[in-house]
Amino acid sequence: MLDFSRFELLTFDCYGTLIDWETGIFSALKPVLTAHGKSIPDATLLELYGEFEAEAESGKYRNYREVLQSVVQAFGTRLSFVPTAKQQNSLPDAVPNWRPWPDTVSALKRLASRYRLAIISNIDDEMFEITRRYLGVDFDHVTTAQQAQCYKPAMGIFRMALDKASVAPDRILHVGQSVYHDVLPAQSLGLATAWVNRPSPRAGVGAVKPAEGHPDLEVPDLETLARHANC
Repeated sequence: MLDFSRFELLTFDCYGTLIDWETGIFSALKPVLTAHGKSIPDATLLELYGEFEAEAESGKYRNYREVLQSVVQAFGTRLSFVPTAKQQNSLPDAVPNWRPWPDTVSALKRLASRYRLAIISNIDDEMFEITRRYLGVDFDHVTTAQQAQCYKPAMGIFRMALDKASVAPDRILHVGQSVYHDVLPAQSLGLATAWVNRPSPRAGVGAVKPAEGHPDLEVPDLETLARHANC
């Protein structure tokens, strides 16, 4: 079990961990697929999303709107249809409507009573500023892919966040839904990790690239994390 008394700062992935992005992904992509006469299982949709997004984020940096547009284009290429311009924007245009998981806000407020909180997210600044309004707490600092000009699991975004934190790595717990994007890179920098294994049609993975790892703690939601922290 983790000794939560050693932590001063909790850093959080946002989309998937705090925000129910799978519901948001489905709400944007399923109408596009339906419009082109395509139907695939939810788990397959998430698998393809994770593949396409990771590919788009691995090359030369481009903003998250362009990443999401490329994901829609990749669905078209894989499933043999050509999305319209409006459909290519369906994912980035949907992000402002993505909402927190039911337990997120109350758990963050409890954790904020004891710890400093921060965000490390594969997002653009402008998009996160909209999401921030839904989260109900103040964050010490926010580090985005736009600021770092790279996407997790790249080390640059984590190193930027650590520079902002001015806290020794062993005093930080990083909390994320993705083993690939969060657990593995955070552990490589000496951070303890909590894996939030949210429910998903693609159990244990969700809408991300699969990876094997050994987080210091696994929880099903933030409410459980707050209980572990005695908050």
